[in-house]
Order: sequence, then C-alpha cells, then structure tokens
Amino acid sequence: MTDRRAILLTALAAPLLPGTARAQGHAAGTPPFPNRPVRIVMPYAPGGQSDTVARLIAPRMAAVLGQSVVVENRTGAGGSIGAGIVAGAPADGHTLLFDTPSILIVPFAVKDLPFDYERDFLPLGMAVSQPYVLGVTSAFPAQDIAGLVAHGRTGKSIGFGTPGVGSIGHLAGALLGHRAGIAMEHVAYRGGADAARDLAAGNLEAAIITPNSLDVVVQTGRARALGQTSERPSPLLPGIPTVASAGLPGFDLTSWNAAFVRAGTPEPVVEALDRAFRAAVDDPEVQDAFRRMGGEPGRESRAVFAERVARERTLVRDIVRQTGITF
Repeated sequence: MTDRRAILLTALAAPLLPGTARAQGHAAGTPPFPNRPVRIVMPYAPGGQSDTVARLIAPRMAAVLGQSVVVENRTGAGGSIGAGIVAGAPADGHTLLFDTPSILIVPFAVKDLPFDYERDFLPLGMAVSQPYVLGVTSAFPAQDIAGLVAHGRTGKSIGFGTPGVGSIGHLAGALLGHRAGIAMEHVAYRGGADAARDLAAGNLEAAIITPNSLDVVVQTGRARALGQTSERPSPLLPGIPTVASAGLPGFDLTSWNAAFVRAGTPEPVVEALDRAFRAAVDDPEVQDAFRRMGGEPGRESRAVFAERVARERTLVRDIVRQTGITF
C-alpha cells in the first residue's frame, strides 16, 4: 500500500522557498496577490492523509505564487474549528481551507455553526481521491468483511475509529451497520493517524480510515485491511476487496482531499490560486506520492469539481436520511 517515509521525503525534497515569479492575479484597484504568506488551514491532526497531502502541495504552490505557503493544523469538532477560522478570514485568497467530504456531512452533526459550508466556501480544486479502507486489529476474530458481519450478527457491537465526526469513515460505518443489520459504534478521533495508533495498540477493534493512515499499522502486522469503501476496487489497492463484494451491492463511498477559498474572493485571485494548485497537483513527484498512498491524482477542472461537490452534497443528505445516522 504505502511507503510513508518515501512520501514524507518527497514532501521535504520539494522547493521550500518561493519562486521568483509572483502570481499577480489582480485587477485594477485590487492589491497584488499574494502580498504575504498564504495559509492553508488543515482541520485535522498532523500525520494523517489530509495533512500529508497538504504538505506535499504547499511548497509547490509557493514556487508558483512567489510567497510562502504554510500549513496550519487547527483541529476539532469534525473539522468545523478549522473551517470556522477560514470562514472568518478576509476573502482575499490568503487563507485556504483544505478539507474532505466531511464538509458535506458536518452540517448534520454540528448544530448552530456560525457559518454555512455551502454558502461561505468555493471549491478550488481536488488534489487526490481514494476509497477509505476498513481495517481491524490483528486479534479481531474475522478475516474478511463477511466474517465481520457474521461477528456483528452475534449481537456484539463493533467499535470503529475514524478521522472524526462527519468523516467518510463515519458515514461508511453507519451505512455498513444499516445495510448489514449490525451495531457499529463510532469512535471519533482528530485524524486518521490517531485512530490508527489506537488500532495498533488494541484499543480499537476496527477503523475506517485512509489507506495511507492504515498502512502504517498493517505493515507492522498489528492490523489487517478487510475492505475498501468504493464500489469498484481501486487498482492502487491490490488484494483488498470491496465492501460491496461481500453481499452489500451498491456500497460506494469515496473520499477526496481538496482546497476551498472563501466565497467572495476576487476571481483574479481565485484564478491565480487555481493555477498554483493545479501546478502542484500535476507535479510528477506529487502524483507518484499520491499513488503510493492508494489515491488517484485529481484531474477535474475547478468547475467540474464544483459540480461534484454539489452532487455529493445531495448524496450525503440521502444517506443520512436512509441510515438515521446520529452525530
């Protein structure tokens, strides 16, 4: 699955200083952009999938923009703490949100948010997409999804960790429990790396996290990967069957890591950020690193990705109603 050390070395080997050609992206009467360091707010813990992806693309964006791009981890409340920081920042392009499909789910989980995910953020671009993987501790009494379901049908609740409330892992666990008729007890963490550590320590029976986060403990023999959450098996995850193939047809949930800007950001600034983001994602070393994580580099244009977000927002709404998931 993943050589995580190689991925981190790739990130560190990227240019750390901004390039000489600054992206202007400004209209008459608008200050040049960027005129100070750009901040990527990461609403999840260091060491997980989202954090690793953001730190891969940040220095490459900096090389295009001509300013430093800094990743800042601000965790909590299913990612809404970090999102709230971006929502409260000026709409000038200097503060970005780097998030996952959790932005589609959190509004159901966290009540009385002082901002609106749909209204206050514009999709900038998708860096990478991939299924989540359901893994179990090495002592778990099942070797595959069918065995896990059989274990659950004995009446035993299965505790599963995820990167947080409202994550794709959270949604996948609720959907699995609903479809299979078993009790799945959600345990929220501040990131996939934290869930993986507890899985390795035997404090969790199962986790539904990214391949990158799970692989760290699978490679040491402390956990097993049972199934991927996409309906079609990813060729980047050989040997891991889909949950759908275990008698749950139509089970299909895929995650992504993507950048968002504040709504109201001037279009020339958004275009400058789009160029820098696309250059970073298209970098061959970055794409190789994404594939080692088990992810597919994002190829969609900004407009197409915005359509995807709107479509998946409706899908998530339907799944929440279907499963009766509580947060």
